[in-house]
Parts: sequence; C-alpha cells; structure tokens
Amino acid sequence: MATLAEDLERSVREGILWTPLEGKRIRCVACGHRCPIPEGQPGVCKVRFNQGGKLYVPWGYVTSVQCDPIEKKPFNHVLPGALAFSFGMLGCDLHCSYCQNWVTSQALRDPRAAAPLRRVTPEELVQAALAVGAAAVVSTYNEPLITAEWAVAVFQQARKAGLLTGFVSNGKATPEVLEYLRPWTDLYKVDLKSFDDRHYHELGGRLQPILDSVRLIQRMGFWLEVVTLVVPGFNDSDDELRSIAEFLAGISQDIPWHVTAFHKDYKMLDPDNTPAETLTRAALIGRQAGLRYVYAGNLPGSVGDLEDTRCPGCGECLVRRRGYRILDHRVTPEGRCPSCQTVIPGIWAERVTADTASNA
Repeated sequence: MATLAEDLERSVREGILWTPLEGKRIRCVACGHRCPIPEGQPGVCKVRFNQGGKLYVPWGYVTSVQCDPIEKKPFNHVLPGALAFSFGMLGCDLHCSYCQNWVTSQALRDPRAAAPLRRVTPEELVQAALAVGAAAVVSTYNEPLITAEWAVAVFQQARKAGLLTGFVSNGKATPEVLEYLRPWTDLYKVDLKSFDDRHYHELGGRLQPILDSVRLIQRMGFWLEVVTLVVPGFNDSDDELRSIAEFLAGISQDIPWHVTAFHKDYKMLDPDNTPAETLTRAALIGRQAGLRYVYAGNLPGSVGDLEDTRCPGCGECLVRRRGYRILDHRVTPEGRCPSCQTVIPGIWAERVTADTASNA
C-alpha cells in the first residue's frame, strides 16, 4: 500500500510560481518564505519540491470537501446566507500549535495526521458546487497559497459557471502569487494571528510578510476580510489587539475585522477557551480604532449585537445573525443602506465578481 508521501509524489504537476537559481536550485515564490530549494528537496511546506531543476506542485486531488454558509469562512460582507463550496489539499507553510485543520495542514509533519487523497478534476469540483447550489468556491483547510496553481485551475472553471471564488489563508503571500491569483480570485480572508513578530516565530513565520500582503490584497481589489483568533495569554492584550485594529484601520476603515474565540485543539490545550467578555473587549478596541465593521465570532448568541452588520451612517441593523444563520438582511443589491443610502462595502448581489465590490 502506497504511503501518503508516495501518493503525493504522483499527484503533482510542474508549477508556475518559481524562478531558477544557479545549478539546479530554484526559488519558490508561492508564499513569503520564498524557499530556495535544492534539487531533490521540498520547500518548508513539504508539498512543493524541486525535481530535476523544476518545481513540482500538488495537483489533481482533494482531501476535504464541504459546503457551508459563507459566513463560516467567515465572509460577512459577501452574499449573506449563500453557500460556499470549500475544498482543501495537504500542507501548510506554518505550524500553529492550535490549528483546527491540523489533520490536513500538518499531514506531512505530524504522523498522527491522516487525510486520504481523493482524485478529482477542476470540472468535477465545480459541478459538485453547482449541484448543491453554492454561490462561491473557496480554497481552504490547508494553506491555499502553497497549492495556488491547483486553486487557479478550479477557479477558472468556477468563473465560467458564474461562481465567486475565494482564499481562506494565513496571508503569508508574495506579490508574485497575488498577481497570479488576482484574475481568478474574488475573495480573500486573512488570518492575522498576532502583531508580535516573536509570536509569529513560534508559529513558523514572520509578521512583516503578512502585513505587507494585507496592504497589497486590499490595494489589488480582492474583497478582503481579516480574522484574529483571540487566544488567552497569546494575543489577547489590549496593546496587541489595538495594534492590529489600528493597522487595519490605517489601510481602510471598511475592512471587516472578525475577532473569534479560541477553543482548545491540537497541541494547545493549556489556555482556557476565550470568553465572550474578551471578544466584546476586542471588538470595542476595534471600533475605537476607527474600524466600521467589527464582528465577534464562534460564540453565537453570547456577544450581543456583535454578530450583526450595522450601517455606519444611521446605525440601522442591516444584517442580523446568530452564528451562521441570517435572521434578517436589508442591504440593497447595490450595496446600500435602505434608510440613508450609505454605501456598505462588500458583495451583496448574486453572480458578481469582486471587481464590482465597494472596497474602500
């Protein structure tokens, strides 16, 4: 019986996101590590590797497929109540000790992880999305940057079918990969995990590439929403939360910021789960920093109106939520408050691309 590594070696195709170096060394530019990879070796992600002086990348399989409310990604300013068809592969360029998708993201680092491959074509994935009535196709579960070539192949078919497309990512991108994705990708959710470079080192990365990517993602016109999983004792201080909120507000006050509750998982079992009071405090910090759309997630019904979208002009409740359920939706298809006509940035009408979104 073939091992997971052997299965992966057969499920590849020559990649696009790389440049040659001296000899048979190459540089991968799919993520912010920019790995220089010797011949016969993989990059940090373990799934992109150098064979004969060429980069080979994951292709032709999925390990996870699920159809969820788009609010679960979370995208709160994209077609409220719509379904998002999510798919994932294997691997990640970070190694977060609290990863909730560790069975797929850490499959090549942790022998406890096991996620069998399912062979599939881009066309088959999109047909499955259409069959369940999804409005969007989203690359997630592993880090989609390291499987970007496969995601684009799927997104090209999804666009032909009139579907939105999106990434759920740690945001450790490069200008090269964002240029590659932009023609085919509408939505981009970034996990901004901390504002402390020491914390990012614990997770296997650096802070600056994520900050640079957030700025560039917004500037390039992807529809951007940002999530911070608030972990007690890790990133829940007022100073760190304020730094994150002020950074985002300095780019655009209209970027939705989701502060979500940590639940014990994987290797991080010591901190208590995040209480609702911490999320309320984080949301208040976000609003004081000038962010117009701050949401508290993962604790449905416990955070007051912090699940709802309110008009920054007149204060009217425009989208009322409980968890992933939409209880009321009053934003006009043109993306305005029906009472005062304030523009509410996002994607509010069916079958549109992010090029029509109001992304201030």
